[in-house]
Amino acid sequence: MSSREVTIGLLQHASPLAASKKDILERVATLAREAAAKGAQIIATQELFVSHYFCQREDSSLMDLAEAVPDGPTCAFMRSLARDLKVEITASLYERRTAGVYHNTSVYIDAAGEIIGKYRKMHIPDDPRFSEKFYFTPGDLSWQAVKGARANCGMLVCWDQWYPEAARLTALSGAEIIFYPTAIGWWHGETAEDKQVQRDAWITMHKAHAIANGCFVAAINRIGTEAELKFWGTSLVCDPAGRVIAEASVDEPTVLMAQCNLSMIEEQRRGWPFLRDRRIDAYGGLSRRVVDA
Repeated sequence: MSSREVTIGLLQHASPLAASKKDILERVATLAREAAAKGAQIIATQELFVSHYFCQREDSSLMDLAEAVPDGPTCAFMRSLARDLKVEITASLYERRTAGVYHNTSVYIDAAGEIIGKYRKMHIPDDPRFSEKFYFTPGDLSWQAVKGARANCGMLVCWDQWYPEAARLTALSGAEIIFYPTAIGWWHGETAEDKQVQRDAWITMHKAHAIANGCFVAAINRIGTEAELKFWGTSLVCDPAGRVIAEASVDEPTVLMAQCNLSMIEEQRRGWPFLRDRRIDAYGGLSRRVVDA
């Protein structure tokens, strides 16, 4: 089977409260240029990359961070960057849709600087230090695979990582690579054992999504300490067999490069034909909150 390869670059960095949007965009542009110089054809940002992770507390004034898509300044900057570098970029933004309606949104930008795909985060957490339901309206766009020049790419976001249904439907839509921009970290009060268990579980979920769907999975997480959270980095790429083919550290800014041989998808699905053997006639219960006895 002939090889069909694409090189991706994941941008892992800190976005501290003290940094201005201009500073962060300049930093991201520097990292993106490094990725492009190393051969990246698709570049991916971490979740809400242009600001600190503001969801640790409920403050309506922080909704001012939201911007229009596609006409806001951050989106315009990333579109220009894609044109300049002649690469495709998937970027995670805080979208202002209209007054009082905001989304956690990923866009996919082609090498001409045009937005060819948009996804709004479906699963919205509401936990201590992750008060996202206060800020984000649940997504209302369909699961999708954006047809880029090099690969069909799915865009899911952070908390979507824990839901096999989201990964499955994105893969069934044709995604060869599923990108998960992320902001996940440890609370200062957790034990060392708690921290290891959480990070290991997070890694395991990405490997499982890759295996179950026979596709590549790329997660891009931030680093640094913000208020009560220390983000654990560990941006990674898994191949369709669930092998981690690239992984960043827990605390260093990184341009994480990975070469993805997309022909592996066909080979893997022939050997482990999970999609073929699905009993779609028997899954009606998945549309219910709980299947009562």
